[in-house]
Amino acid sequence: MRKVFMPLLIVFMLIIAACGSNNATNSSSNSNSNTNVNNITQQEASTTTEPEFVTYESENGPIQVPAKPERVVMLSSGYVGNVLALGIPVVGVDSWAIGSSLFADKLKDVAIISEDDVEGVLNLEPDLIIASSTTANLEKFKEIAPTITYTYNAFDYLSQHVEIGKLVGKEAEAEAWVNDFKARAKQAGQDVKAKHGDDVTVTVIEHYAKQMAVFGNNWGRGTEVIYQEMGLGMTDKVTEMALADGYYSLSLEVLPEYAGDFIVLSNDGSDNSFKETDTYKNIPAVSNGHVIEANAADFFFNDPITLEFQLQLFIDGFLGK
Repeated sequence: MRKVFMPLLIVFMLIIAACGSNNATNSSSNSNSNTNVNNITQQEASTTTEPEFVTYESENGPIQVPAKPERVVMLSSGYVGNVLALGIPVVGVDSWAIGSSLFADKLKDVAIISEDDVEGVLNLEPDLIIASSTTANLEKFKEIAPTITYTYNAFDYLSQHVEIGKLVGKEAEAEAWVNDFKARAKQAGQDVKAKHGDDVTVTVIEHYAKQMAVFGNNWGRGTEVIYQEMGLGMTDKVTEMALADGYYSLSLEVLPEYAGDFIVLSNDGSDNSFKETDTYKNIPAVSNGHVIEANAADFFFNDPITLEFQLQLFIDGFLGK
């Protein structure tokens, strides 16, 4: 009996040992499997998580900026409309930008700051500051948040919008708008020439704080739309005196020498007495009713919001639509 029992006991122990080994193998396998799954999940997470910061190649070299800025302070009013058009939250702007009624809805809860108000900018807790290369206190602002500067006219007015699109992670959106705008403005220019002649001329005049000036082709006030995109002509006198420097200050007495077939008048409305003078009334564009007038505060800039307003104003004014 004892001889029979011992072999059975040995067989039973071998079976138990084998089962234990299998369990250990399975446990190890499961553990490895779980580890692999966790590794894959972590890898997927790391590849799908968007970076918080990206490197932007600024005019002063590479700078780390937020990939999706959420609190932008604008110390250069000329770029406010670019940022707003791309849907980026703005928390502070200067008084020039506030003056444009075209931005009113988007800036109604935004603080008014200035380049001299470093503490005011600090209190807004910006994650990005956009300024001009000539803005004061730039070194102090750089201690508050990544500060990007642009030199005026380093980019043409449409390339500037694409550049700001790069900065805030919306380059493709900016490029799409630029291409569409150029096409629409070109068509408008062709329509104006078809109605008024290929050689029709336009003079852009600003009357602001009782001062008068005419403008070249890249100084806001609709000049980029009229001359660069619509392809309309300027008079020889404006070309001579204003094209190189961007603008030329002049008196009412010599204004007739600069006036084209149409006048685009950017006017602050503070003193309209010049409109009652014979000098102004006798300008052919005035007597023919070829004056397109706009609020000066809405006409300073060349961002997408302002450009859209200007283009529609010109379509209405030149074509009577």
